[in-house]
Amino acid sequence: MVFEPFIIAFCCNYCAYAAADLAGSARLQYPPNVRIIRVPCTGRIDVIHILKALENGADGVYVAGCLEGNCHYLTGNLRARKRVQYVRDLLSHIGIEKERVEMYHMSAAEGAKFVEVAKEMTERIRKLGPSPLKGETFMASRATKKNENRI
Repeated sequence: MVFEPFIIAFCCNYCAYAAADLAGSARLQYPPNVRIIRVPCTGRIDVIHILKALENGADGVYVAGCLEGNCHYLTGNLRARKRVQYVRDLLSHIGIEKERVEMYHMSAAEGAKFVEVAKEMTERIRKLGPSPLKGETFMASRATKKNENRI
């Protein structure tokens, strides 16, 4: 059985989400295992959002925002890039592949690029295998529930 990764894509409303919409209108297909979360601006995404996505079962997470210098909120995509890099460094520090988290930039007119990014990320995570956080979180939640039943 082939491993199908679960991937969360945080997409900027103005650019990446519009690119995903354009891809759909053009009937371009991207992997169904990529789940899109639309945000007003990638600058609104905090480190905790990325980490929680991984903790809650995502095998990979990517943030897709406006092209550099074209953010509708001026510097939102630059702040997002710094936060994504922080998460990548943190994952690397604790022994988890930093490649599970990535930042991409695209314009609203790049539907084909959105599809390419989704396929690239899916293939990358497929090669890495299931997230090591999945098992630990699952086991920790089971242990907590087991202890709650004892009370």
